[in-house]
Amino acid sequence: MKINIFKALSSLALFALATTPVQANAKAPKLGTVGITYTELSGIGLEPGVMRRDPSDVIKVNDLYYVWYSKGPIAPGYDATVWYATSHDGLDWTEEGMALSKGEPGTWEGASVFTPNILVAEGRYWLFYTGTSNDFYKKPFNPDSKIGIAVSDSPDGPWERLATNPALINSDDPAQFDSHLIDDACLVVRDGKYWLYYKGRQQRKSPAQTKMGVAIADKPEGPYVKYENNPIIQGNHEVIVWPKGEGVAAMIGTTGPKNITNSILYSEDGFNFIKTHTVKGGPIGAGGCRPEAFTDNGLGEHIDWGVELQYAPKGKGLPYIQRWDAEWSEK
Repeated sequence: MKINIFKALSSLALFALATTPVQANAKAPKLGTVGITYTELSGIGLEPGVMRRDPSDVIKVNDLYYVWYSKGPIAPGYDATVWYATSHDGLDWTEEGMALSKGEPGTWEGASVFTPNILVAEGRYWLFYTGTSNDFYKKPFNPDSKIGIAVSDSPDGPWERLATNPALINSDDPAQFDSHLIDDACLVVRDGKYWLYYKGRQQRKSPAQTKMGVAIADKPEGPYVKYENNPIIQGNHEVIVWPKGEGVAAMIGTTGPKNITNSILYSEDGFNFIKTHTVKGGPIGAGGCRPEAFTDNGLGEHIDWGVELQYAPKGKGLPYIQRWDAEWSEK
């Protein structure tokens, strides 16, 4: 009989939380491990004078893989447009061109559009992206980002911005975790609804204090309603989630409380997460190849590979994109 390790661990954890008093010698469920290896890519790799970073999740359309990413002239993503590339094998990529330009000057997305991600739903392609109105070159720089959506009948475009943009905005309550900015959309379909996981930062907080929230919609175009008990994860500077069985798994990087950094978390309900794996040498600014992300079939498996941003050695160039592969172990 095949055992769902995530459900088993979740049930054990919930039982432990519900049992009082907690025994001093009680042992936490044993964690699995995930080892990460990296491979240089052609076409979207290191290139003098060019920044490519913050790639989307990877989708496959017929015999081609697609990925979208931020491209620009500086290391951060705050002076960028959204580009895309295709590949037959996930290793050799062809840059196809710009998918989305900056918005009109002075608008919420007039200074930069970056950190894209993709949703496939209702026979169409929905490109989620972050926009900011603040110019990186004007000091003091104070990013104020929101999330927008563009839609197309083809992964190759052309893309049409929704009239209802921005689709998700930072909170007007200074006490909220996303009152300063929001960024990094990652979509899964579950229970017939569209779950938009994102990161947020509170006013007067540093990037190291970034947290994760979720907003849910009945339609791919929204409206997206934020979960009332956000934030759901007390850290993570990049958002990568995927369906695992009937639940949701999340890969957590180096940002956040030490008990969750460099780990895989799992949630049966999509809101309440527990740690199931330790990640060794995990990716940053990453996207994954998630075949079940939009199927809503309750059969999601581990993701085995994806792409991430890599920083060039000092003096050698700007950030670029490389591949990561995961080796999972339950021992």
